[in-house]
Amino acid sequence: MHRLVAIALSGGIDSLVSAALLKEQGHELIGLHFITSLEMGLKDSPEGEPPPESWQTLEDRAKRFLCPMADQLRIPLQIVDLRNEFQNLVIDYFTATYQAGKTPNPCLVCNQSIKFNILFKKARSWGATHLATGHYARVQPGADGYMHLLRGVDPVKEQSYFLSRLSQEQLARAIFPLGAHTKTQTRRMAKERGLHPAVSQESQDICFIRDGAYGDFLSRQPGFNACPGIIEDLKGKPIGHHNGLHQFTVGQRRGINCPAAEPYYVVRLDVERNTLVVGPRQSLLTDRFWVSGINWITRCPKTAIRISVRVRYRHAAIPATLFPVDDSSAEVRCETPQSAVTPGQGAVFYDDEEVLGGGWIE
Repeated sequence: MHRLVAIALSGGIDSLVSAALLKEQGHELIGLHFITSLEMGLKDSPEGEPPPESWQTLEDRAKRFLCPMADQLRIPLQIVDLRNEFQNLVIDYFTATYQAGKTPNPCLVCNQSIKFNILFKKARSWGATHLATGHYARVQPGADGYMHLLRGVDPVKEQSYFLSRLSQEQLARAIFPLGAHTKTQTRRMAKERGLHPAVSQESQDICFIRDGAYGDFLSRQPGFNACPGIIEDLKGKPIGHHNGLHQFTVGQRRGINCPAAEPYYVVRLDVERNTLVVGPRQSLLTDRFWVSGINWITRCPKTAIRISVRVRYRHAAIPATLFPVDDSSAEVRCETPQSAVTPGQGAVFYDDEEVLGGGWIE
């Protein structure tokens, strides 16, 4: 049965090919591009910078950027203003997590709260029944009545990790046309169809920070306070000074600037004392950690279960045992010690190819 499907168009090759595949399947499409604070700039521009642009200017710019791509597909395009929602749900979360001495993962939050929630509600107002994206993941209905989230077939590009916080209702309305394809196949399909994306480069990890300068971005956020403090080793000995804990994450080596016989790595961010605790690389190893705020995609286990777990996106899933504490928290014990298990990052649980759920590392 053919239906009206909204396709989130970022300007890249993945969403462009996804749209082409859906159209070839006979679906009627509407393209959506949502504008965030990336185009808007900060709410409060630093002194000397130009004021934020008007919505009309931003909309016109987005249309010039994306209309040629939509025209290739012969589909209508809607530009959606989600600047306030993105600020409140993603950037404020990003800022608060760093302020708490943890390392956020905004993509996990954006997919659940922005794309498959607010953006999809906009799509429904135009008559769409489903929302498609260019994620390399698969979703399948099961005989048990649940929607099952599976890894994409491309072992390098697959992105099921970033979708682990989606609900059953969201997965039921999600379409991932590239889940059964590799990135190489996507590029070939674009070439065969004569499709040209608006941007050729891969998107960066944090889309709303242009140059990767997290510290500068955070320091300009309203209410964010960067406080210099002490760097100490594992024995509590002061060995240097830092200019703000937000500039560091567990496992980081760069920027510590404390000479020693062997390199120091960030072991812990002590927010209460505003102290950066560092140590040798082997001090980063741990075989167990706690996870809170777990989103179970299917059923929450009542007893210990064997799983594979990823503690960040660029991390191969490793064997572990999960011990549930309640419906939304658990202890994870890994078969082998892992390096730099970072508070604030997402831990995602797998059973072979299937995503069971995921939560936040404590």
